[in-house]
Amino acid sequence: MFSSEFEQIAAILVLAAVVGGLAKLLRQPVIVAYIVVGVLAGPAVLEIVSDGDDVEALAKIGIAILLFLVGLKLDLHLIKSTGIVALYTGVGQVVFTSLIGYVIIIALGFDPLPALYIAVALTFSSTIIIVKLLSDKRELDQLHGRIAVGFLIVQDLLVIVAMIVIVAIGQPDQTSPLETIIRTVVGGVVFLAAVALAARFVLPRMLDWLAKSQELTLLFGVAWAISLAAISGSLGLSMEIGAFVAGVALASTPYRESLGARLVSLRDIMILFFFIELGASLTFTSALQQLVPALVLSAFVLIGNPIIVMIIMGLMGYRKKVSFKAGLAVAQISEFSLILIALGFSLGQVNEAVLGLVTMVGIITITISTYLILYSQQIFDRISPYLSIFERKQPESHADEERQEHPFDAIVVGAGRMGGEVIRGLVARGANLLVVDYDPQALKDVTGPNVATLYGDVSEPEFAASLPFHETESVICAVPNPSTNLVLLQTLRRYDFTGGICLTAPDTRAAEMLSADEDVTVIRPFKMAAQNIVSQIDIAIRGDKRVDPPNEPV
Repeated sequence: MFSSEFEQIAAILVLAAVVGGLAKLLRQPVIVAYIVVGVLAGPAVLEIVSDGDDVEALAKIGIAILLFLVGLKLDLHLIKSTGIVALYTGVGQVVFTSLIGYVIIIALGFDPLPALYIAVALTFSSTIIIVKLLSDKRELDQLHGRIAVGFLIVQDLLVIVAMIVIVAIGQPDQTSPLETIIRTVVGGVVFLAAVALAARFVLPRMLDWLAKSQELTLLFGVAWAISLAAISGSLGLSMEIGAFVAGVALASTPYRESLGARLVSLRDIMILFFFIELGASLTFTSALQQLVPALVLSAFVLIGNPIIVMIIMGLMGYRKKVSFKAGLAVAQISEFSLILIALGFSLGQVNEAVLGLVTMVGIITITISTYLILYSQQIFDRISPYLSIFERKQPESHADEERQEHPFDAIVVGAGRMGGEVIRGLVARGANLLVVDYDPQALKDVTGPNVATLYGDVSEPEFAASLPFHETESVICAVPNPSTNLVLLQTLRRYDFTGGICLTAPDTRAAEMLSADEDVTVIRPFKMAAQNIVSQIDIAIRGDKRVDPPNEPV
């Protein structure tokens, strides 16, 4: 259809822009627009792409960057705090969904082996889609978001084991399933150990050196994510696991927010190709003939899976709001579900009707669950009284608290000459600070027991939006750059920050722009310094030759 891959990519992007514009006009979520683009571009409609095209490579890059960004958000102490509930919920939901789903599918008239395939396919949810939705809602670092990502990663590990077993059983002349699993586990352990050692002894020093160039830091982040994804895939693990681990390895460094902010736009473009590849793999042959079973199974996934999660989390002491929002993360089937069924089809263990059925369930559940997650708070507010049955009479009081791991009295932007003096003055008064700057040496100069540091450029809107404004009472910008102050102010207003705001203006024009917001305190360092100098000169001229320095630094 196209003479080159370049023309093909151009057609995909044009189609995505048109459908995305229509979705915005109709006030529909962008994720739904992506799904529509994938279906339209696939062989079922416009045939812009077909299964096996080079779009797959771009899709894998998008997935790797997406999961890398998830890992960046989850440092080790967060993983420890949600690891148990993620394990119990992930395994428990897979087991119960498989058992209950198998009974339903048998009742619908399917044979035992296809019923087993379909039941297993219904248990896995899409890490990629859920992470995209939670990222857009800024809920990845909330408790339900951390738990959801945790049990989705557990599911990814389980689906890898399932596919290894299916391939080994379906092709008995190859290595035994147990031997394959052992080899994969050993390779995975060695891989994780190597990454852990690199994260402990190599990466911090390397990033300290690379941070002098933001371009090199970004390039390293992308290379690190994609290379670990590739290594993980070659070891028999999924590339998603490798990309996620790559992010976790950098999550404890002060450069994670800067890396994440600069990769967000690239993620949003590249992840489009995941949906294109997904659309190219969908088959609609015999799908309409399976409409009734598809609706029944879709209802089970959309309602039954969240209920299973809410029961498990309720028994563990979590409150209904956290368990409900986390439960919505399993209200759809995964791209792995389609891969699993396609694998069974290639082995002759399921027929084309089963493939069409799971495709239909995927389209229905992914689309509807997108709306469920985007409007989760509104839905919860309406049905909250009916969800009390999923909560203990005396739930664990600490289980659903969005605790502030690092509460700050102030976030100070800029650790240079002026910012350094402000920081030292506030620390002398016992304040706990988060200091932000894109100069790694300046950050080293202000380190202390009450000072946390974060590397990044606040003049980049994506990075400014990633700052933990909910963890502080005030924000101070000590950088005399008008654009930096304006970006910061716009970001604070976008997220309805209600604390104190102190910004710096180098001249009268900038001061007038910033002071238009009545809640902003504007500092003019040059004017203040000049006034102080004049007052000191005045004292000297009047006969007092001793000019004392001001009590407080300016």
